Amino acid sequence: MSLFSALSVSASGMSAQRARAELLVENLANAETTRTPEGGPYRRKDVVFSSEAVSSPFSSVLNAQINAEATGVGVAEVVTDTRDPERRYLPGHPDADKDGYVAFPRVNPAEDMVDLMSATRTYQANVAAVSAVKDMIQRSLDLFR
Repeated sequence: MSLFSALSVSASGMSAQRARAELLVENLANAETTRTPEGGPYRRKDVVFSSEAVSSPFSSVLNAQINAEATGVGVAEVVTDTRDPERRYLPGHPDADKDGYVAFPRVNPAEDMVDLMSATRTYQANVAAVSAVKDMIQRSLDLFR
């Protein structure tokens, strides 16, 4: 794998973790949302990752010669929680049903915060990998001086 392919792999990981972090923040922001335009409470969302081939315009000739494909990560789909909402007895709430229960999203803020920290750390690891590759490229260029 070339250095430019390594950059593409890390970039795909950064992009995937950014998408994951965006959905986790959306989940946290809507943890108490009882009414959405679709009707009912907010539904928790999460991403499903899949491996995908990444290409670098600089290394396409090299890859064609050695038949090596770099594999990165991408967002395959966004899944929505289909479980029944959590019901809480709040008879004075504007969204309460005839029995006084309100449907709340099944969002666990503690779990989503841990997942958000994991996404942040993974993003930082990819940034460190990009930085290391950048340093290797710079040192290679310095050798040619």
